[in-house]
Amino acid sequence: MSALDLLNHLLNFVAPAFFVAAVLALLAGFLMPKRAEAPARWVQFAINLVAGIAVLAGGLAWFGHDGMMVTYAALVVVCGTGQWLLAQGWRG
Repeated sequence: MSALDLLNHLLNFVAPAFFVAAVLALLAGFLMPKRAEAPARWVQFAINLVAGIAVLAGGLAWFGHDGMMVTYAALVVVCGTGQWLLAQGWRG
């Protein structure tokens, strides 16, 4: 496998986590009120991206291959919960 093939595989592996983290960070500005104590949007994006990649890597380790719907469901749940915590949604 060439270096470009490896890069292509890695980017395709990380793409779902990137997309979910980006959508959550962007939509949080519209759906949740901005709190002074909440971190910046790019920090929220970065934290959700790291959490999402960890979930995808855990799914790959558990199931032996990627692309399982259970892993994608866990990705959405973990990133959604993380975004809610970062945006301090419990303060209503």
